[in-house]
Amino acid sequence: MNQITDDAIVRALGRQMNMAVAKQAVAASNLANIDTPGYRTRDVEFDEVLTTELSRSAAAPGLEKVAARVVEAKDLASRRDGNNVQLDRELLHMGRASADFSEAQTALNAKFRLVRYAISEAR
Repeated sequence: MNQITDDAIVRALGRQMNMAVAKQAVAASNLANIDTPGYRTRDVEFDEVLTTELSRSAAAPGLEKVAARVVEAKDLASRRDGNNVQLDRELLHMGRASADFSEAQTALNAKFRLVRYAISEAR
């Protein structure tokens, strides 16, 4: 039986925050190149990597080392200059990444509040 430890929770939240930062960085790069002829939109691919790692082992040891891959986005219409960056899509991705980061940050704050409470009550 797998035990969910405090350490595992903190590491998982840290991974969620790192992924959110990676997604925001890629979206920001896409937006910075919105007028660059021939630029192709990039995406962060993490779900497939995570699924592969989880299928290898039920306990998924070493999962903290799983990294996202930056790949070219598929099925996006290109403009005449060959660029396929879509402003609305990138802003949506940035908003979702920001929300993911905030959720993990809120959970970590709650976890640390519990630790501080436990320490102060033990005195």
